[in-house]
Order: sequence, then C-alpha cells, then structure tokens
Amino acid sequence: MRSWIWTLILFAAAVALALVLREHGGNVLIVAQPWRIELSLSLAVVLALAAFLVLHWLLRALNWLGTSPGRLRAWRGRRAQKRDVELLERGWINVLEGRYVQAEKDLSNLLSRTRSADRKVLAGLSAARALHLLGETARRDQVLRLAQEGAGQDSRLRQAVDTVTAEMYLDQNRAEEALALLEPLQDASSRFLHGTRLLLRAHRQLGHADRVYELTRLLLRRGAIDETQARQFIRESTAQRLARTDESGWNALWGDLGADERLDPDVALAGAQVQARLGHPAESARILEAALGRHLDDRLLRLYAHCDAAQAGQRLGHAELWLKSNPDHPGLLAALGQLCLAAQLWGQGEHYLERSLALRADTHIHALLGNLHDALGHPDQALRNWRLACQAADAEIPAVSRLLPAADTRGDPHFDEADDTAPAEPAPSAPYAASGVYVQDETGADAIPVSAPAPEPPAAAAAASGSASAEDEYFDTAPIPGVDMSQTSDGGGARK
Repeated sequence: MRSWIWTLILFAAAVALALVLREHGGNVLIVAQPWRIELSLSLAVVLALAAFLVLHWLLRALNWLGTSPGRLRAWRGRRAQKRDVELLERGWINVLEGRYVQAEKDLSNLLSRTRSADRKVLAGLSAARALHLLGETARRDQVLRLAQEGAGQDSRLRQAVDTVTAEMYLDQNRAEEALALLEPLQDASSRFLHGTRLLLRAHRQLGHADRVYELTRLLLRRGAIDETQARQFIRESTAQRLARTDESGWNALWGDLGADERLDPDVALAGAQVQARLGHPAESARILEAALGRHLDDRLLRLYAHCDAAQAGQRLGHAELWLKSNPDHPGLLAALGQLCLAAQLWGQGEHYLERSLALRADTHIHALLGNLHDALGHPDQALRNWRLACQAADAEIPAVSRLLPAADTRGDPHFDEADDTAPAEPAPSAPYAASGVYVQDETGADAIPVSAPAPEPPAAAAAASGSASAEDEYFDTAPIPGVDMSQTSDGGGARK
C-alpha cells in the first residue's frame, strides 16, 4: 500500500513540474572552455534529476559491496542457528518418545558444534538426561561436566546444571551429593519451587524428619505439592519426630499440628507411645480415645488395651461405648477381651475373645486365650491356643523326627593287641550312637544322653562282665604319652 502512495506522489510531482516548466521557458548555458553547452531549462532539470538518481544508486551499490562480508557472516549465523534449533528440537522429541540412543546422538552432535552458550548447556543437559535413562552414568557425568564448562560464570545456567544434576543424583539415591548442589539454590523466598521439591526428596531419602516437615509445610502453603502427598509426608515426618521427642519438646511439636492431623492414626499412635514412654498413661489414653472416636484402627486399639488394672475399668467404659456402634469389629472385641484380662474379669474376657475369634483368626487373640487358660489352670487349652497362634502367624516350624539317625562307625580305626597289622573289621551297627545330644532306639523308649551308658540286654551284660567291649577296646588300647610308655617298657603294655 505504501508503494502505491509513493507512486502517486511521484506522478503528481512530475505533472506539476511539467506545468511549471511549460510556463517558464528558457535556456541554460554551460561554458567550460573549450566547450560551450546550451540547454533548455526543461532538459537541464531532467538531466539533473537523472544524475542525482544515478549517483544515489551508485553509492548504494558501493555500500552493498562494502558490507557484503558482514551480511555473509550474519547469513551463516542464521543458518547455524536454524540447524542448532532443529537438532535441539529433534533431540528433545526423541527423549520424550523414549528414543534415547538417537536423542543422545543428535544432542551430542549439537553439543560439539554449537557456539551458543545457552544451546550448549541445553544440549548437554538433554544428552545427560538421555544417557541417564539409558543407565550410562560414566558418559552422563562426562556430558554434565561439559555442560558445566559451557555455563561458565552465568549464574542462571549454572543453577540449571546444578538442578538437573541433583535430580539425577536423587534417582540414584545419592542424596548427600544432591543436597550439596541444592542447598545454595534455596533462599528465603523459595522462588525455585522445583528446587524446593528436590530438597524435600533429598531430605526424605536421608531421613531428616524436621526438614521434611518444614519443606512440606512450605510447599503446601504455596500450592506446589499435591495435598494428599503432603499430608502423607507430614504424617510420616511427624511420627518420626514424635518417636524421638522428650518432655521439653512435646508441647511445641504437638501444638504445631492441626486438629485433623492429631486424629490421624499414625500420628496418634506415635503421640500415645511418647506419652506412655514419658509416664503419662492418662494423656496417652486421651490421644487414643480422640483418634479412635473418629476411626477404629487395630493398632490404636491394641495400644489402648495395653494398660494396668488401675486404668482398665475406665478404658473398658469407653470401649463398650464404641462397641454399641461397632458390634462386629474384631479388633475392638479383642481389645475388650484384653482389657477384661487386665481387670481380671476372666469370664467376660473369654466371651469377648471368643466373639472376636469367630470373626477373624488372629495370632494376638489366640495368644490372649492361651494366656487366659494358662492363668486359669487349663494347660491343655492353653497349649492348644498357643499352637493355633503359631499356625495363624504362618510360622514354618520344621518337622523334627523323634528318632535320631545312628552314627556310621564302619570307617572308625580298630586296634587289636594280638595283631596290630590285621585289617580292622567293620563294627556292627548299633541301635543307637552318640551322634547328638540324645539318642533313642526304634522301640519308642526314652531318649538317652550320650554321657550315660546305654542299657544293655541281660545276655550282653553277662558277656561284657568277662571281657572288654568294642568301645573299651577302642578307647583303652591307645597308649597315653608320658604315662603308658614307661609302663609298656617295664610291664609289657599296661592299660589305663
């Protein structure tokens, strides 16, 4: 549109100039010895304009020729930038599609060719991500070093390299190294939310419950973390903090929790255990009662039922109120049975335990019934319930044979005074042998300790009274150094 406007303006100027020159006719005389040039005014004006235009275009052509190297360099730069962008885009697409090998090739090619610091860092981090997903950690660390060198002193690029490196370290459970990279990035304003999330992940791997609690609260306030996940992290970290707190730190820690958080089963369990450990059973019961009033958790019920006789009556009252709205809860019935045992209400305790056992076979219930029958003097029933407790716990007890295998004495050395060179005859297999702590024959008789001699049949005992047994011959024939040697030289080998 602008070109059309300028064309109309030029036409209008030409028409106006022609009209002016038509009314003002004259000549132009140019004297340059030895030449004398005479022109009309109209022709002189046209020639002047033509000379101006020719000179203008000539000067522009000379300027274009003079700036050609710069334009060539700019064109090459634009072409290189286009090629770099294409390689970077193709590499990222391959990473997202899972073609890590091809992505690493394209990005490594870009890393070695590009002259832009930004693209060098982006290519290095992208190639490192592809190598990390391929499991080639040595090459990944090498590419990360190249990206770090490409970042130079640019703080923004160095933060990007540190963040990506820390995230890869966390994937390998190298939390301490990741923490060393992430801590300098954390500031009071917490602008780097991704870095804060990585810090939270590092502290969770290291088990730093206090830092996990603080960072989770911070991210939750800023809406940078899923609320369900945040509640889980707060619950886990609070339970860990409560487990190691003492009397002085209890009020601050418990007071920082919200009402809903205190009713969480894990938090309530940890808090009740702390109060019981500190010697405050009433406070422990109050925490458990508040949480159990919201949800009947088996762990809380078992801890609530663990008390002495002085508190059993009061806790029984609360538990019976819960039973009205939950008459078929096996955990609650088991807790009532245990509380009755603590209060020495044997009949009522057995009733609750039997009702719970009818709903669910549980190791704890069988064990409580075994203890109850043992206290009442019913050993058979107690033993039966203890065995059922083992079966309910899926205890794999290997079957033990009552008969121990006899020892194989055929390879033992045999000494004979008459002829020491005679080959030893294999000893007859005995119905018992000293191969264990106790031995037992196949007749079902009681086991015999190895230290006591086994009973012999009457005929064998009579025969043994006149001659030494095979075992005596084996043990008594060998001379004792320092004792039997002198007797042998004097008396012909006396035995000990």
